[in-house]
Amino acid sequence: MSTDLVASLTTRTEAAFPRVVDDLVDLVRIPSVSAPAFDQAYVRASADAVAALLGELGLAVEILSVPGGAPAVVAHHDAGDEAPHVVLYAHHDVQPPGEGWTSPPFEPRRDGERLYGRGAADDKAGVMAHVGALRVLREEYGDDLPVSVTVFVEGEEEIGSPTFGAFLAAHGHRVAGDVIVVADSANWKVGTPALTTSLRGLVDLTVRLDVLDHAVHSGMFGGPVLDALTLTARLVATLHDDDGSVAVAGLVHGSAAELDYPEEMYREEAGVLDGVVLAGRGTIQDRLWAQPAIALIGLDAPSVEHASNTIRHTATAKISMRLAPGQDPLAAQEALVAHLEANAPFGAHLTITPGERGSAFLAPSDSPAMTLARSAFAAAWGTEPVDVGMGGSIPFIADLLELAPQAEILITGVEDPDSRAHSTDESVDLHELQRAVLAEVLLLASLRP
Repeated sequence: MSTDLVASLTTRTEAAFPRVVDDLVDLVRIPSVSAPAFDQAYVRASADAVAALLGELGLAVEILSVPGGAPAVVAHHDAGDEAPHVVLYAHHDVQPPGEGWTSPPFEPRRDGERLYGRGAADDKAGVMAHVGALRVLREEYGDDLPVSVTVFVEGEEEIGSPTFGAFLAAHGHRVAGDVIVVADSANWKVGTPALTTSLRGLVDLTVRLDVLDHAVHSGMFGGPVLDALTLTARLVATLHDDDGSVAVAGLVHGSAAELDYPEEMYREEAGVLDGVVLAGRGTIQDRLWAQPAIALIGLDAPSVEHASNTIRHTATAKISMRLAPGQDPLAAQEALVAHLEANAPFGAHLTITPGERGSAFLAPSDSPAMTLARSAFAAAWGTEPVDVGMGGSIPFIADLLELAPQAEILITGVEDPDSRAHSTDESVDLHELQRAVLAEVLLLASLRP
């Protein structure tokens, strides 16, 4: 790509960016929480807003769904048979807001170069990275875009994309391409871009533990039988060794690529309290990207405020397990179930209900699209990108690869370690978002044959 073209695209990106921020603010104001307990009318309103942004660019836009699924936006521009076909993925649904925000989560607040609000980073900034890039390319090329483009903005990623398989079965021909850019990851740090080359997989399940056929008075009956919550705690404790390593037998454990990731950096980014000892073995990146991890993410129990002197007869817990690349999700789920059944304390009765199951991902680091992406990121940030793994999971990528096995998948993002996705005071660094827009502009322009 010529120096003059890079300069022109950079200038156009700078000029277009204030509107990108304004539109991001408008999207964040829509509380598009896809969890079933929340009003799904807002998810539809969010899809409508994204469709309007893409329609303004002259793309052919549809809002599609399958029975039981959330609305997804699919927009397309055809650049002809000779042009490569690029799919730009993001999602417009968000996590529940949670408690403890310093400002209302759906009233965006700008503080310096950070924009705060639920979805400001994950993943409405990803949506706007795509919209902003296409605006710049329209300015530069008019109707003669360098590539055919399909923008696919999903509406249920934050609940595990439960109808994604059905959606692809019904509409997969609309979202298959040669290169798929997934804007739902994070950069290494502010000022240093990253390309995500591995993702952990995921399985989760609920386990109900029963010890009595009804609750009883703790004074009259306490002692010979332990309550269900105490036994659940004992069961969950068997999932880790004394040093915090996962104790479930038969799981894949790998090693991550070498990268300077000191413990102090992790502790600061994660907000680990002084004196708390880190769990597991191996380097920080091994434990984050290439080894399994288990967390108790939900527990049905009386609140302290509503506690009574009663022996609980039943308890239900939700357990989430991240999987190393190379791990078969079904085999991992079966190993977890076998461990729980073998360790049921004091003969408690277990009822295990499998939940979500998603595959890990490992990308080649030297594909043609990856090489172009490295150049685009280096030009946008002024520094070379690093390859990173991601402790989180994006299970639908396996479905996309099954649909289009020849496709090159690039996992990018606009988040940074301070973005706090899924947590309180989620935010995006606007300088990073502008660089992400420019990087995508340069990538798409460089794909022109």
